[in-house]
Amino acid sequence: MSQISQVNQTLKQLLRQQQITYKDIALKLDMSEANIKRIFSTQSFTLDRLEQICDIMQMRLSDLFALTEKQVQQISQLTVEQEKELLADPKLLLVSVCVRDAWKFEEIISYYDINKHQCIQLLARLDKLKIIDLLPNNHFKSLIAQDFRWIPGGPLEKFMEQEVMVKFMAPKQNEPWHFRFYLRGRYSQSSVEIIQRKLNQLTKEAAVLNQEDADLPLDKRQHIGLLMAMRPWEPSLFENMRR
Repeated sequence: MSQISQVNQTLKQLLRQQQITYKDIALKLDMSEANIKRIFSTQSFTLDRLEQICDIMQMRLSDLFALTEKQVQQISQLTVEQEKELLADPKLLLVSVCVRDAWKFEEIISYYDINKHQCIQLLARLDKLKIIDLLPNNHFKSLIAQDFRWIPGGPLEKFMEQEVMVKFMAPKQNEPWHFRFYLRGRYSQSSVEIIQRKLNQLTKEAAVLNQEDADLPLDKRQHIGLLMAMRPWEPSLFENMRR
């Protein structure tokens, strides 16, 4: 991705967090909304124009460039200490997940039993953990990459195995499943590698869709869990019948 594309992506995320629309920018800059859309779609920003848009967001141009650089260096994996601190406080873990899923400050405190003061404190802790950049007026920028992975065998992975995955596979009464499918077989190593590549590609596509849908209001999005697993395995029922 080019540097101007990275700046454009960061700029759009910041505008979304502050609920500033292209129409708002057009009114402030005395331009047409169509012209603003064209500038963003073609990424034809001048430094003067970028500075004007930053002024609307009450931030400096240098701040935009600094945040863009951090965006490039997004975290794809936490440290053991970071994972432990998140798990030590369920509300901190909850807010970190909301942040990654592009929730706004007002959406978090209106949807969950977290008041404004608590949410500010939790965001400050995430900033200290280098998981977000806390910005003025309770805005923030996530530093977690969409292709985030838990530490293999680490605290978060163990938590997911014990508390989430078992419950995930046991739907609530009358809850519809969007998709559930189990497939087994005996495959060559080359076939296994092909399946793994396709699964990796699917996770990347799902991450991109999640990022694109962040532009939509919260009531237009729903919580969806996607669980994929692949490993050498035989049901114990069959395994116990081996010669």
